Amino acid sequence: MLDSTFSIAIGETVVIGTSRLKGDQALIALLTAAGKPTGVARELTRGVGLQYGLMPRRTVRPPKSPADTRAILKKLEGQHPNADTELHYSNPYELLVATILSAQCTDERVNMVTPALFTRYPNAAVLARATTSELEPQIQSTGFFRAKSKSLSGMAHAVVERHRGEIPADMDALTALPGVGRKTANVVLGHALGVPGLPVDRHVLRVSNRIGIAKGDDPVVVERQLGAALPKEKWIVASDTLILHGRRICKPRPLCDTCAVRGDCLYYKKVVAPAASKRPQARAGGKSPRSGDPERAARAGRSGPAERRNK
Repeated sequence: MLDSTFSIAIGETVVIGTSRLKGDQALIALLTAAGKPTGVARELTRGVGLQYGLMPRRTVRPPKSPADTRAILKKLEGQHPNADTELHYSNPYELLVATILSAQCTDERVNMVTPALFTRYPNAAVLARATTSELEPQIQSTGFFRAKSKSLSGMAHAVVERHRGEIPADMDALTALPGVGRKTANVVLGHALGVPGLPVDRHVLRVSNRIGIAKGDDPVVVERQLGAALPKEKWIVASDTLILHGRRICKPRPLCDTCAVRGDCLYYKKVVAPAASKRPQARAGGKSPRSGDPERAARAGRSGPAERRNK
């Protein structure tokens, strides 16, 4: 970093300014100088700038190369063929409502609630006429129903007032709607509107970092890394595949024996395999009572109260 300049990459172009700023503040200053309102500039630095090709010059690189990432995703797609969102919907409006409801809730539960909701409120205009007190009991089982009812009502009003009742196919416009963050916007863009989107949720964060195809706990950073390694037309299926893998195989306590990319996974090589090698071997003539359970194996050799009393 030079004392009197800052440097930001826009695509392949390096722009040099005269302020002694760095990181997000430098990008905000650059965008503001280019005519963007300060609020818009801040939003762009939080990740919407990816849609414009804006990103900090220095980016964190994941351990795996883009070619490795593509090969790993191909293997995972084979393990989870036809991966898709598990939310039920028939149009962009329904998917947006379902995705808002899915926050801190299972897709299965959301799918139990939405049929009646879509019948009663078939579009944003009808939903906008509902009060939050009317919505709350209908979505209560999804959790955080008061906040979600406000998000649904606010979203519906904004869609009617700003977009004539149609769900916009644009990241900026979607994230400007109440209750709609970048992940939700990417879900709707990629699945229902035909616009490349790469939703990053907790499953994508966990799986991609464990394998080594991404590095970081910021969803925008991980989205950027994966997006740079994959063609745009593969973004949404990559996200769906990683989500399913996180739900079915690479859980917080992973089922590594059934994983199609175990040989490529850094977490397996650095954490799981070494721990497995330290487990007690099976006793002659039978199986060790602690085998197959990593936590119990790790506690092997430590006597419990009853064992100490019998000694």
